Amino acid sequence: MTLRLKTPRLLALACVASLGLVACNHAGQSDTATPMAGVASAAATAAPADRDARPFNATEIAKFNEPWAMAFLPDGRLLVTEKKGALKLVDLATGKTGNIKGVPEVDYGGQGGFGDVALHPQFASNHLVYVSYAEAGDGDTRGAAVARGTLALDDSGGGTLQDMKVIWRQVPKVDGRGHYGHRLLFGKDGKLWISSSERQKFDPAQDMQSNLGKMIRLDDDGSVPADNPFAGQGGVAAQVWSLGHRNLLGIDFDAQGRLWEVEMGPMGGDELNLVVRGGNYGYPIVSNGDHYDGRVIPDHDTRPEFNAPKAWWTPVISPSSLMIYSGAMFPDWQGDGFIGGLSSQSLVRVEFDGDSAREAQRFNMGQRIRAVEQGPDGAIWLLGDGKDGRLLKLTPN
Repeated sequence: MTLRLKTPRLLALACVASLGLVACNHAGQSDTATPMAGVASAAATAAPADRDARPFNATEIAKFNEPWAMAFLPDGRLLVTEKKGALKLVDLATGKTGNIKGVPEVDYGGQGGFGDVALHPQFASNHLVYVSYAEAGDGDTRGAAVARGTLALDDSGGGTLQDMKVIWRQVPKVDGRGHYGHRLLFGKDGKLWISSSERQKFDPAQDMQSNLGKMIRLDDDGSVPADNPFAGQGGVAAQVWSLGHRNLLGIDFDAQGRLWEVEMGPMGGDELNLVVRGGNYGYPIVSNGDHYDGRVIPDHDTRPEFNAPKAWWTPVISPSSLMIYSGAMFPDWQGDGFIGGLSSQSLVRVEFDGDSAREAQRFNMGQRIRAVEQGPDGAIWLLGDGKDGRLLKLTPN
């Protein structure tokens, strides 16, 4: 059943009336919303009996101070970013954690700070690492930036990022400290994908003179591929693959090479989208949520010219990340998506059927989940959010 509540009052009443434990309050002005009781998700959720069934063991490996992202090195060690501007190197065999120097200066505050980390597809030979972060501008402005450099490891369990160079920036820099996005992903063709959120400014998501509220596709050096859908327009429009997004915080490819993304809606309407070339996803013109001040946003089905989400959630889950599983450790989950939930404090499993998707299961993790990744051996790894963010390894029971 799909439930659509178009006023804050009705949404609040439904939240109070329900016995479910999913997030009703959302993370639109901040991604630190507190979970509340809520009605069932609008995304074709699993039956309540399936909720919180955990066919895995969750083993705590380490703790970090506001971790945001992680990436596995070819030797099995793990890079972890911390929001205030630290990059950690974790030896998972020994538990030893070292520091990587040379991280760019970050503008820390609100949702801003050090963000994602990704390895170049040929990292084993070129040692290139990409990082995203909030960067200060003139006056009281800031925006996301992506830089790349060479990772030089040392014998003491640490290392240095060398020859760092910024290859992309959000345009324009604006005030506020919300909705940077800046998740990083490489495709099999070596192209770099960047999720660029709309910085809580609404209209830039539809403005092709801005790269806010867009999915960005670049060559590995930051240049623009000639086959991008808006390459002929030049400027920042040439970087854009799709537009009309809000706060994109998870991106991954499925086995068929299709790109999926999860983004925070406003008050309601978190979205899972299949990203298509040149697609317009409608924000802020349409949304399955509403503005926080009570103004109604028309639903997607009122404007069929915009790409509608394949699944959506009201009350929200506050998605932080997305991983589509391909490992052997959980064979029944091959091809399924896993979404980290912030205010919902959950790990959400999604089943895909071609171009369709549905929530299949939700696991209560008892903490806000900031990142989810697949490990080299097929284990699922989670990063908890906050000052005692736990690194968890999930293995079958």
